[in-house]
Amino acid sequence: MANSVAELDDEAVPPDLDGDLKRSITGPLLFFYVLGDVLGSGIYVLIGLVAGAVGGAFWIAFAVGVTIATITGLAYAELVTKYPRAAGAALYVNKAFGNRPLTFLITVCMLSASFAAAGSLATGFSAYFDEIWSLPPALLVATLFIVVLAVVNFIGITESVVTNMVMTFVEIAGLLIIMLIGVLYVAQGKADFGTLTTFEAEGSPIFAIVAGVALAFFAMTGFENAANVAEETINPAKNFPRALVGGMAAAGVIYVLVAMTSALTVPLGTLADSDAALLEVVKAGILPVPVGVMAILFAVIAMVAITNTTLVAIVTQSRILYGMANEDVVPDAFGKLHTARRSPWFALVFAAIVVCGLLVTGWALSRFTAVDVNVIARLATVTVVFTLFIYALVIVSALKLRGDDEGEDTFLAPTPLLYFGVVANAVLLVYVVIDDPAALAWCGGLMVVGLALFVLEHFFGDRDRPAGRARGETLAR
Repeated sequence: MANSVAELDDEAVPPDLDGDLKRSITGPLLFFYVLGDVLGSGIYVLIGLVAGAVGGAFWIAFAVGVTIATITGLAYAELVTKYPRAAGAALYVNKAFGNRPLTFLITVCMLSASFAAAGSLATGFSAYFDEIWSLPPALLVATLFIVVLAVVNFIGITESVVTNMVMTFVEIAGLLIIMLIGVLYVAQGKADFGTLTTFEAEGSPIFAIVAGVALAFFAMTGFENAANVAEETINPAKNFPRALVGGMAAAGVIYVLVAMTSALTVPLGTLADSDAALLEVVKAGILPVPVGVMAILFAVIAMVAITNTTLVAIVTQSRILYGMANEDVVPDAFGKLHTARRSPWFALVFAAIVVCGLLVTGWALSRFTAVDVNVIARLATVTVVFTLFIYALVIVSALKLRGDDEGEDTFLAPTPLLYFGVVANAVLLVYVVIDDPAALAWCGGLMVVGLALFVLEHFFGDRDRPAGRARGETLAR
């Protein structure tokens, strides 16, 4: 092939050429991009599963998970200030190791994690949608949801990021409602704060927390998507570290407060058994508003929150495929841009098909086999497996690249924290694999999809295409 993943390099993508990605994302936009992605990716979907794994003290799992993820975020912030280019983890691993198979592996893992996350979130969306209209089958709602968001992304990146910011305000409003419920409940003198220190899971509290963190970590994923728009961010050396760390810190505080409110106001069994656990908090009837009205309002807010995160995932999927096509790693079709909208339309269509395929697979296994598949939990676990591997390798890359390509504006993360982050990510990865080995089969299936694209390009692709042959085409602003 004329080019390979291993040839990814920041020198190959000059930031200011008219034919390249336009720097149109400001610091505040990026902050809400990160905050909205992190908040919507788990607190509305997986909080019940985390409560079931830990007990009343499940807020600790969120606090620990946010801490580990933020340490990983520091590594991303350091690397982005060195190499402010689209490609994210794939670029960093290549810069650190220069190993073509490893770089390809990390790229496919990024893509696979995004596919699985979108599938889990779409299933969560259908659970909240059921509160408003229970007639359509959940599978139909979830698949239509993915298709609609692919169309929204087709309109363009700037429109998608602005939409993301607007939806972030809506989802924050929903979480503020939950926290207001907690304040009123405490003010009424009904709260039993002892609940916040109870561990109802079997075995050691430490293992219960690890189990909770492994689930809750899905809620921390998403911040890495911001690295894929680094090339479209204004003054990334200044804005990226602030937006990334600030967005994750804000999300962490909100997570802990919402988890505490949920534990205080709703029986843990009710939370654990619900795919729309925060809706159970609203249905507790603590607010002086008819429960039915509040339930519908909150379901709408939750759907907006989940839409927010899923939209970011779809942006990421199409940009990864587009970048891989530019490097002649996947077929040329993935680098095609629509004539009018300048969006990677083929990549969007392919991504939507893969995510819908995951949803249909989960439905078919539950319906036609003896396997009891919780699609939300299974796809969340698949996402976590991929992301923990990616995170650990990104931190190692940051450490290996210390002293390279550093300037006055380079952000440097504390070295001891980075070493701790590698160990923490590795421990969680081992636990997740041992706890749910069946998730590896789903991981393998997604990896096969990536390998198939590579094989198609290797044997049937045009090896004479010039490097970066699609960079003269501009993505939608």
